[in-house]
Amino acid sequence: VIMAATTSAAVTESPGLETQRKEIESLLQEHELCAGDTWYLVERRWYEQWKEYVVTGDQNSSSFPGQIDNTELFEELDSYHLKERLVENEDFVLIPAEAWCNLLAWYGMVDDQPALERKVVDLPSTVKVEVYPVEIFLCLHSNMENVVTAQFSRVDHIHTIQKVMMKQFDVVEGAETRLWMKSSDTCCERLRNVHVNVLDSSLSSGMTVIMEMRNEDGTWPSSRPQIIRNSVEEQESYRGQPGVCGLTNLGNTCFMNSALQCLSNTPPLTEYFLQSAYLEELNFTNPLGMKGEIAEAYADVIKQMWSGRHYSVVPRLFKTKVGHFASQFLGYQQHDSQELLSFLLDGLHEDLNRVKNKEYIELRDADGRPDQEVAEEAWHNHRRRNNSVIVDTFHGLFKSTLVCPECRKVSVTFDPFCYLSVPLPVSKDRVMEVFFVSLDPVAKPVQHRLVVPKAGKVFDLCSALSEMTDVSMVVADVFNHRFYKIYHADESLSCILDRDDIFVYELSSGSVEEEGDEVVLALYLRERSHYRDSGSGSSSCGTSLFGHPLLMAVPRVQCSRNALYHLFLQRLAMLSVSTDDGEDNGMRPGPFKRDDCCDGGQWDGQADGPAVTQTQPEQAQTQESGKPAQAEGAIGEVRAGCSTKDSASASCSAGASAGVPTNSQQGAGLQQQQQPCETEEEEEKGECPPQTNEGQAKRKGYQARRRKLLFSIHAVNSNGTTERGMGEDGSAFSFSSQPYVAIDWDPDMKKKCYNENEAEKYVKHQSMEVPHQQTTVQLQECIELFTTVEILEEENPWYCPICKKHQLATKKLDLWSLPEVLIIHLKRFSYTKYSREKLDIIVDFPLRHLDFSGCLLRKTGTNGEPPSRYDLIAVSNHYGGLRDGHYTSYARNKDNGQWYYFDDNKVTYAREEQIVTNAAYLLFYHRQDKIRQPTLPPPSDSSSSPTQPANVTSHKHGMERATSCVNMETD
Repeated sequence: VIMAATTSAAVTESPGLETQRKEIESLLQEHELCAGDTWYLVERRWYEQWKEYVVTGDQNSSSFPGQIDNTELFEELDSYHLKERLVENEDFVLIPAEAWCNLLAWYGMVDDQPALERKVVDLPSTVKVEVYPVEIFLCLHSNMENVVTAQFSRVDHIHTIQKVMMKQFDVVEGAETRLWMKSSDTCCERLRNVHVNVLDSSLSSGMTVIMEMRNEDGTWPSSRPQIIRNSVEEQESYRGQPGVCGLTNLGNTCFMNSALQCLSNTPPLTEYFLQSAYLEELNFTNPLGMKGEIAEAYADVIKQMWSGRHYSVVPRLFKTKVGHFASQFLGYQQHDSQELLSFLLDGLHEDLNRVKNKEYIELRDADGRPDQEVAEEAWHNHRRRNNSVIVDTFHGLFKSTLVCPECRKVSVTFDPFCYLSVPLPVSKDRVMEVFFVSLDPVAKPVQHRLVVPKAGKVFDLCSALSEMTDVSMVVADVFNHRFYKIYHADESLSCILDRDDIFVYELSSGSVEEEGDEVVLALYLRERSHYRDSGSGSSSCGTSLFGHPLLMAVPRVQCSRNALYHLFLQRLAMLSVSTDDGEDNGMRPGPFKRDDCCDGGQWDGQADGPAVTQTQPEQAQTQESGKPAQAEGAIGEVRAGCSTKDSASASCSAGASAGVPTNSQQGAGLQQQQQPCETEEEEEKGECPPQTNEGQAKRKGYQARRRKLLFSIHAVNSNGTTERGMGEDGSAFSFSSQPYVAIDWDPDMKKKCYNENEAEKYVKHQSMEVPHQQTTVQLQECIELFTTVEILEEENPWYCPICKKHQLATKKLDLWSLPEVLIIHLKRFSYTKYSREKLDIIVDFPLRHLDFSGCLLRKTGTNGEPPSRYDLIAVSNHYGGLRDGHYTSYARNKDNGQWYYFDDNKVTYAREEQIVTNAAYLLFYHRQDKIRQPTLPPPSDSSSSPTQPANVTSHKHGMERATSCVNMETD
């Protein structure tokens, strides 16, 4: 009863239900996620009950929600610990702090329940509410039995953890301490930099942070013989499918994670480490090895991934070891998964090499001996120096045949290999998509799809775009409303990326050379801010770019401010929408609005209607046609997109609508209608007296008003930011380099005259309707290319023992023997002295029964052929281009036979039909005679998420890069 009275009182004091609904909805719509802001969790059923209640509008409704109650979100009411794996909009809703305060004031909250306050954190590539903070176990090195659980945000600094621990364990203020992070069962790692945040230090839930204090004698307890060994027992009870485990991205380490997942799902290698066979074969003395450290670090990762106790493992120690022994992998830059795999296989081999002392072996030439004999000798010599689980699993044998072009000497050698790097067929053509901007000012950009020579020049692109040879064009890369680069005709097309927005501008048929009669102006559109830039000491207003820039060929004699104004107005104002009577005069829609543009040309503050100028019928017809008038002085009569509503025979000239200053050379008719500016200051401010006629004179106040320019013109730098000096009023000015000019619009004028939606529109050419067929090649074609005869490059000649000099010999590679696990590297990245590119063609590779019997040279066994059929077990994928990208992997679990998709710390089920894509980069095949049948049945329903591992979900084709390396809801 007391609670009911309290609740009733709260409701009575709250605003009306409709007001409540509008206030909360408005706050939800207005608030965006901003790092540092506070949001609150509200139990979804209570929130839905409240929404139903306020929608009814009846305060006596039975749907009254009562006090805010988040009971269903807690694991237990004693600790108010949040349940695991709660899902937004299913279990709870997130509301901003202001909305929470309102609901709390109106309805109150169940006694003793804490508010579920959460911060918005700025993580790599995403901003989100941190529903589940990182839960860390804290203890002292001197008393590791006393463990305290604490939660920290991923943006909290390690220094924050240090302060909390000192307070929790009553450490004397000022005592010198240091922290250790327990990252695996066997090692602890120093948290050296206390100024980095939790995310960057790779701390994750379930880890332990151990604090130690310096001893009175100046030593650290951990530096004594009794190193930290009493580890805190594994807290999480998760027992999932071994091997189905993500790898945390430490910062651009997806390339490493992808390679590790593929190796992790290579059965013979993984079983070797899980059975601890490596402990007996660690080679600490091999000068080519890494003192066993790489093998031990890799073993730690594999054992964690296959323990079944982790959703995701942080391979921090492994990454540190890799960087220590291979400086190219230091730091957190993106690298190649194949390069990492090559280093790792070589490092594991040397760390686990059973040969402790490598003997010197002198190689013999074949000298006509049978291939079988020479091959067996080569393999035997290889095993005398290299004998490890890596050789057992991954090494095969090539036959290499070299022929001297002069003496015809034939040299045959057999060389071991660890993977096949097969080339992809390279097309000589390239498909490019560009936007063509014609001279017609009313025409929208047209998107074309062109086929150009891959090794061609920019002029080849222009030739493919135009059938006319006398049309001048300029090609430019447009980015963020400015020209990122303007290309020369002889520049290579390889410097243009597929993702670039390429615009091709049609110019006049005259010369566009700097020394010619015309100059090509780069024209930017800018909007002036309402405030002045006081910080720079300049009186100029701040500006921002908008719309698409233009390239225009302008006669040098018209490079004065007045002449440019008319040319720009002609180029821009003709992009009109429609007249007030709904007619468009045959012109396509454009970004500049006809009616509003006229309003911008009215007297200041006057809204009675557009100013019009009487013209001759011939002039009016010419102007209505959308073409510039040709008569002397007609450049001042170009339409400014004004309405013809007032009179069918009246039009608004550029000078009339915009108040353009004119001089004596601009035509007698225009002089009679417009007064010249009295001072230069008036012209700069756009305060010249307007044109008048009898009709206008009758309008009250017109003669006392002044008119504004539609825009002002400024010479700027290539970024459109810094203004440069221009010629004075009537004097032309010269350009010594690529000239950039900006026209600045007043915000109100831009709002009236510029239609952003129209400005962004373009027309698709019929070439865009033809679907772009992605090239597909068979894996067998790539293997055949690998075994094709080729001539050695000049940078890598062969020394002929007969000619006694280096020769560009012919070379042919053949497959002699294949390993148990065959790694095929698809050479998607092409690097030549002329170009660099990534080949995105689809390589169609079989998931089962890849047969090499047709190309293997070795003939053994009763049937004359060795085992040569392979099944796919893993794929490393690369998405993106040369400059950036993301690595993931597919892999088949050896125990249950199920395919999974690994994307850093996220693991999802995968179907076999999803695996073959144009992202496939490394293929792992297992020989069929060595494959063991799965020991476990596959998951009962691999199309949906398993009940236990929250990070395993169904996977759809066409993966995008994850927005974050951290899954907030399940970490």
